[in-house]
Amino acid sequence: MAAKDELGRRGEAAAAEFLEARGLQVVDRNWRCPTGEIDLVAVDGATLVIVEVKTRTSEDFGHPLEAISTAKLERLYVLASKWARAHRQRFAGFRVDAVAILDDGAGSPRIEHVRAVI
Repeated sequence: MAAKDELGRRGEAAAAEFLEARGLQVVDRNWRCPTGEIDLVAVDGATLVIVEVKTRTSEDFGHPLEAISTAKLERLYVLASKWARAHRQRFAGFRVDAVAILDDGAGSPRIEHVRAVI
């Protein structure tokens, strides 16, 4: 399990760096409440962005984004409002993004960012 956890941490760090290089401001990581966990919380202008990060070493078991279920997306939308309330912040809107990371450890990871996952 430790190798999987390390891969996940590496993926989240790569995703945060990738998003910040594209102008988003990462304001929280691994936020938890009884409803669930948000991998990354970012701000894009006046928009709150909840980011689900999926990291894999290969596509042997499918693309990383295939692991995001409808139930997970629904939970992320609920978590967005819970995060905003818990931090007493208001935004013009919010969206859920997904970042897929393929990282076999042999070179630079392949990163794919999908905005406004529905």
